[in-house]
Amino acid sequence: MVIPDLGLVMVQIPAGTFRMGASPEERGFRDIDTAPTTVRISRPFWLGKFEVTQREWRAIMKDNPSDFVGDLLPVDSVDWEMATEFCRRLTERERQAGRLKAGYVYALPTEAQWEYACRAGSTGPVGKLDDLGWYTGNSGSWAPSPGPASARTGEVWRMGTHPVGQKLPNAWGLYDMYGNVLEWCSDRYGQYPVGEVTDPAGAGTGSARVLRGGGWWTDPQVCNAFSRTKAPPNRHHSALGFRLALVPQP
Repeated sequence: MVIPDLGLVMVQIPAGTFRMGASPEERGFRDIDTAPTTVRISRPFWLGKFEVTQREWRAIMKDNPSDFVGDLLPVDSVDWEMATEFCRRLTERERQAGRLKAGYVYALPTEAQWEYACRAGSTGPVGKLDDLGWYTGNSGSWAPSPGPASARTGEVWRMGTHPVGQKLPNAWGLYDMYGNVLEWCSDRYGQYPVGEVTDPAGAGTGSARVLRGGGWWTDPQVCNAFSRTKAPPNRHHSALGFRLALVPQP
């Protein structure tokens, strides 16, 4: 599925059941605030093949908040409120054009939808991180020192985002799930529900929102299917971006 004129490719994710969270073996030394939970995703949804790029962002929002500038770089320095506004505007545009699938809206994925799509049927590691994502260990390169050429003393090590889709995809054809920018989810941050649940949508209270996936400045321990972090919905940072979802309307 491709959104016309944006060229934004969406991958269909089937309904199914998976184990959300991490076993002690997966966690290692990391202290995660939840035990594994069995989650049922009751209806299929679509998820962006790539993180939303700056070219796609500009087409809808008419600006570019990014610190690292480039059409095919993921949009960065986007807070949760800005990302949800992008989704709202795109939903309205596609509905007016008669192109929106009945009963669905463009939105940020829930944390459960994100992890389900990231795992893509797997229960553990899926390959070498250097082959799958950009993080502290591989996101940098040598570049000329800033300032006038006459004053440069050599090169400096610079880290940042990279064009989407340069690493290997996961088993369901999704790129950069393990790094580049951390991706906002729709959920409020909180402990996972206990036992077996269907289509969880996050905590009922609290202001912090969930971020997933690791980014260009994160350590490798964060770049996996189960690690989670949080931030206020108005947090801006050059390692924060998002991935578009087409999901059943609440």
